[in-house]
Amino acid sequence: MTRVSIQTQDFDVSAELARLRAQDARVGALCCFVGTVRDRNAGDSVATMELEHYPGMTEKSIDLMIDAAMQRFDIYAARVIHRVGLLAPLDQIVLVAVTSAHRGESFQACEFLMDYLKTQAPFWKKEQTPQGARWVDARVSDDAALARWGIAAPPQAG
Repeated sequence: MTRVSIQTQDFDVSAELARLRAQDARVGALCCFVGTVRDRNAGDSVATMELEHYPGMTEKSIDLMIDAAMQRFDIYAARVIHRVGLLAPLDQIVLVAVTSAHRGESFQACEFLMDYLKTQAPFWKKEQTPQGARWVDARVSDDAALARWGIAAPPQAG
């Protein structure tokens, strides 16, 4: 099973979770996070959001992050799907799913992976608002989240 997919098409959460744990009798826990597009950001209405990535680099970056999660936590498997392209409010945008023997490891690994995606993954986001289009740093800097995992914050552009 592919661990990382960057795609324009929507995904079926139930089918993805079934594939992740299929035929693995060791699995006692499966934790997942599904992120969706909101209709507001920074106090403004958002009609659409367009996500771009650097093909190859983005997948490799996320795959390395899954390797790090597997070294930190006692997990069996992980799956990350991130959509790109034009998205509207209520659309699914990201799935992070993790299996393990026990819930604690799955919860921690899922949160670790999601924190990475929000702070480090190379995505570029453009929102359409009533004031027009605007580029938004898709990597939300959350120093507390990074510190929790012992990851240094990226240097700020300046």
